[in-house]
Amino acid sequence: MAFPPQFLEELRTRLALSDVVSKRMRLQRAGREYKAPCPFHNEKTPSFYVNDQKGFFHCFGCGAHGDIIGFVMRHDNLAFPEAVEALASEAGLPVPRPTEEDRHRYERQKTLHDLTEQACRWFERQLVAPAGRAGYDYFRRRGLDDEIIARFRLGFAPADGNALRQYMLSQGFGDDDMVTAGLLKRPEDGRAPFSFFRNRVIFPVADRRGRIVAFGARLMEGDGPKYINTADTPLFHKGTLLYGLSRARQAAGDGQPVIVAEGYMDVIALVRAGFEGAVAPLGTALTETQIQELWKLIPGAEKEPYLCFDGDNAGRRAAWRAVDRTLPHLAPGHSARVVFLPEGEDPDSLIRVQGAKAMRGVLEASIPLAEAVWRMETEGKRTDTPESKAAIKAALEARCDQIADRTVQAFYRTEMRRRVDEAFAWTRPQGPARGPWQPGRPGATRKPQRHLVGEPGLRTGPPPGHKRRSPVRSVQEHLREKVLLATLINHSGLFDDVGESLGMLPFPPGGLDELRQALITILSADSGGDSGLDAAAVESHLSSAGFDTILASVLSESTYDHGRFARPEASDAEARRGWWPTWGHLHHRQVVAELREAEEALAREYSDEAYARLLALQQEVIRAGMGMDDADLDDNAS
Repeated sequence: MAFPPQFLEELRTRLALSDVVSKRMRLQRAGREYKAPCPFHNEKTPSFYVNDQKGFFHCFGCGAHGDIIGFVMRHDNLAFPEAVEALASEAGLPVPRPTEEDRHRYERQKTLHDLTEQACRWFERQLVAPAGRAGYDYFRRRGLDDEIIARFRLGFAPADGNALRQYMLSQGFGDDDMVTAGLLKRPEDGRAPFSFFRNRVIFPVADRRGRIVAFGARLMEGDGPKYINTADTPLFHKGTLLYGLSRARQAAGDGQPVIVAEGYMDVIALVRAGFEGAVAPLGTALTETQIQELWKLIPGAEKEPYLCFDGDNAGRRAAWRAVDRTLPHLAPGHSARVVFLPEGEDPDSLIRVQGAKAMRGVLEASIPLAEAVWRMETEGKRTDTPESKAAIKAALEARCDQIADRTVQAFYRTEMRRRVDEAFAWTRPQGPARGPWQPGRPGATRKPQRHLVGEPGLRTGPPPGHKRRSPVRSVQEHLREKVLLATLINHSGLFDDVGESLGMLPFPPGGLDELRQALITILSADSGGDSGLDAAAVESHLSSAGFDTILASVLSESTYDHGRFARPEASDAEARRGWWPTWGHLHHRQVVAELREAEEALAREYSDEAYARLLALQQEVIRAGMGMDDADLDDNAS
């Protein structure tokens, strides 16, 4: 039974060889490969290797070698059609049943592959012919030598719009196929078709297997668009391929970074400088499919390609578009880093003038995707009113909503809320929206000032010399914090009432605070538990996020001995009654520490604002102390 070549290629792309092999035998990581004792002959030491990037297995003992289909055939003792059907089932792909029409279409695609390869060779010859002198000189002025020109198969399309057609006709190809492949355009008036590429240097585009499927072309002088590219054809879809993809697959497998540049010459410059993993989109902004392709290139669990953009406003806009398209597809270990070049530079110009070392420095200065999201929504934005701050917070929340993976989304929410809290740290948060009592403070007036994020004058953290009074205590001493967390984990239905109050407490830095932030993020996304997120589900979310150790400490008998209302068997009413006094003890400690700080500040330098703050804190300490009713908590738990 014959299968379409495109289907077999999709099957090999969809499934990682190591995943298929590991379901049938135990593999051990060996650098960028996997190894194991060979399943095809008896041996004591591993000589069987699996390479995902190259897509094959090889045994150095018996010589067994093949791809994913060959492995299943040999290991499972299946014929080729049976192996393909088994793999298709694993990949979730329907097995196509070829028809006469299918066979005709695949035969035509084979013809088109031959056609584009012949056209590429013709363009190459034109570059070194007298008619292509202008193109050859252009490449030499851009610093390319003959070796690089040959390696990238660069060519030239002469101004004669009939030259390519006449040559291809002489090789047995027809006008219809040349039009289908994007080499010719057919006039509407019925005249003979003419060359799409004329008087331009040519950049051949290869598919994943290195076969030429399309062309990009640059105008050297005169009127017209600077770059043109082959339109979509049966061989080529510009939103799915990347320029330099086949070479980058090998480079990424060898441990080189994957770098996404903006143009053909940028990729060539990067490769010349030793960055073999360079690729570029093909005349479009980076697409979701291309992002997924980038992650497939990189072996291992941590996949972070570098998205490299020019340092001007257009480059920043392109970066934000790429980040926006990447966010929905983030997954554990699947992210990106954003690179901005100096103003007025691109990789080609930077490397030609300053060398590969400058490019390495730019890569080292790259920012994580989370930092890029923060900059997208804060750079140049006003922060002088509560409304403008709220707008920034809402925009960041909306960005987090784009992330489909719940675990990654939860950590992004935690990160963005932390950044908002730090950026607007001088703004005193209000008390809990609900509860038996409402701590508040008459705030001192502040003359409004108009600031933009990133400009001098915006306070992005506590004022100089400020330290929040949060006494250093061991984890064993943080029993009240642990009791509050255990209560909310076991009684998530209380979140609407107590979530905001939990967030305003100064938790000790480290595991407890990280657990607190993750818990708030999970329950916020669950709308306070309305969707049925019970204690077991909350624990599962936190455990999958890596909090197993600290979670065991929080949900321990030691915690429950000091706060019986936190136990899972306690009623929600009992949990609510115990929550507020426990929270009140911690809040009281917080405001007392701030009162001492205010007293010290007033002693150092008197001002009306400092005095007003001192009076407000004195009143809040009194109110906080009044809220400290007896709780079902050991008094020694502080």
